Amino acid sequence: MTASLLLLPNRISLTAEDTLPEATLCQARRCRRFLAENAKSARAFLKSIGHPGPIAELEIIEIGHAPDPTQFDAWLAPLLEGVATAVVSESGCPGVADPGAELVARAAELGIAVKPLVGPCSILLTLMASGMNGQNFRFVGYLPIHEDERRTALLKLEAESRRGETELFIETPYRNSQMLAAMVELLAPDTRITVATDVTGIEEAIVTHTVRDWKRLEHTLPKLPTVFAMSARRTPQAKASSGRPTQPRTRFKPRYNKS
Repeated sequence: MTASLLLLPNRISLTAEDTLPEATLCQARRCRRFLAENAKSARAFLKSIGHPGPIAELEIIEIGHAPDPTQFDAWLAPLLEGVATAVVSESGCPGVADPGAELVARAAELGIAVKPLVGPCSILLTLMASGMNGQNFRFVGYLPIHEDERRTALLKLEAESRRGETELFIETPYRNSQMLAAMVELLAPDTRITVATDVTGIEEAIVTHTVRDWKRLEHTLPKLPTVFAMSARRTPQAKASSGRPTQPRTRFKPRYNKS
């Protein structure tokens, strides 16, 4: 009997028990075979959730950040023989800004059922807290590093968001402040920007302001995992074509010091 491929979310910042439901933890504890982005951190995660182990005897195959498609069939073959297997990434949800999507696609081609388990996703948590349009949104990963290319990308995203689409992306933590500074310099004064830092963590701060208001604030950001979201004021044409009322603005108490 073919086993299901489990997609096992990992904690983002706090302990697993703070962000993973008990049903997900139970599934993880029952599993004995894992396809992990990083084997060492997967062992630490499984130990932290009280896996009955012993951890050293679990089969943990490291697939890396960019899994090799030539290995997919070998990694998935035990499922066809009934061996339950879970994909686990460094943090958050497999296949969502993390490895796993292509592996899932191949599992479907082989007739293997895929079972996504409930867990934290910083992208969706940021969207929930942003007050921006949750009916129409897009995650675009990392933006270009080069200044000219980044400028072009930001202005293009702002133009896209004028149609009512929320744009979300991430940045390497040590470049967080540079990214926000670029947005504040380039974007329209009434464009809203959400900065969601250390989501679910002790230092969590999710703050939304217009560009106009961000300019009045000291916007040096901590070097912690951060998701950015933007929403420009919709054009009259976009409002008319949507037939829907605009989203109300949600205000958040700033947690950065004023300059």
